[in-house]
Amino acid sequence: MVQSFTSQRIVDYLSTYYGLEVATLTLLPLGADMNASVYKAEAHDEVSYFVKLKRDHHHDIGIAVVELLHNAGIQQIILPIKTTDGHLTQRVGGFTLIVYPFVEGQDGFSRILTDEQWITLGKTLRHVHEIEVPLSMQHRIRRETYSSKRRDFVRSLYTSSLEVEPISDEVARKLWAFMNENSSVIHRLIDRAEQLAEKLQNQSANFVLCHSDIHGGNVLIDGNNALYIVDWDDPIMAPKERDLMFIGGGVANVWNKPYEEELFYKGYGKTEVNKEALVYYRHERIVEDIAEYGQALLLTTAGGEDRAEMYQHFIAMFEPNGVVDIAFKTDEGMT
Repeated sequence: MVQSFTSQRIVDYLSTYYGLEVATLTLLPLGADMNASVYKAEAHDEVSYFVKLKRDHHHDIGIAVVELLHNAGIQQIILPIKTTDGHLTQRVGGFTLIVYPFVEGQDGFSRILTDEQWITLGKTLRHVHEIEVPLSMQHRIRRETYSSKRRDFVRSLYTSSLEVEPISDEVARKLWAFMNENSSVIHRLIDRAEQLAEKLQNQSANFVLCHSDIHGGNVLIDGNNALYIVDWDDPIMAPKERDLMFIGGGVANVWNKPYEEELFYKGYGKTEVNKEALVYYRHERIVEDIAEYGQALLLTTAGGEDRAEMYQHFIAMFEPNGVVDIAFKTDEGMT
């Protein structure tokens, strides 16, 4: 989590670049992005704003995508507030500052979507996948390459000196013990993702605009039951299964019920789902999470009190009907 600026400095930025006179600024414990911090700013006129500071020079493409979707008539996105100069972002000291209207609500991790909201989510994602992305913008959006980077990293953890002497930190020791205990499961995930990546690389799939992280935590329901898709920081041009794998995928042990998938596809409409791509993405996503948690908890002692919570998130992936269980069942369902 980025905390390079004092609260007063952020308040000053909001005044200078947005003309906002902020009375209080509160750091929000949201998201797993170590390169971002988010805040709730309450202005003297009692209007609230969602403020994001991001250390990422590619962040502007996410904002450009949100603007594209807004202009295409998609109402389930939240457009940032413009600066006094008319921009949707503001660079400040090596960071990107973005300000949104503050939407009071709950995310899909903590709230069960209604039937109508599942249908709306399906319709919205179908609209996103059918958007014609200008070539000039496509060149700025990352493209699926089925990279082995994360798979190689997780393998390297098992062959590193950690096997002999892990970091002298309780959370690191517990994680390393858990990873050793479940090494056969983790290597099965890696090997299957690699096998399918090689196969998919040789297929001529249709690449569409994907959110890339459309799990329950990035779906917001406001007090009027309106649904929004948030956090467009990392869009990707990829097969539609890059997004569809989250529906029924069980991230955070929710969105894992068959009736939810049925409702979603009622909204999304008829489509041919590439089962191999779906299996690949469900396996690869877990490998990516293992790599991120491994790097954060085994290779450094940073994170403070968040470390224990991150460890709990890690082991939850292996619970019954969690992401690992569902990934393997999806694979078995192909045969």
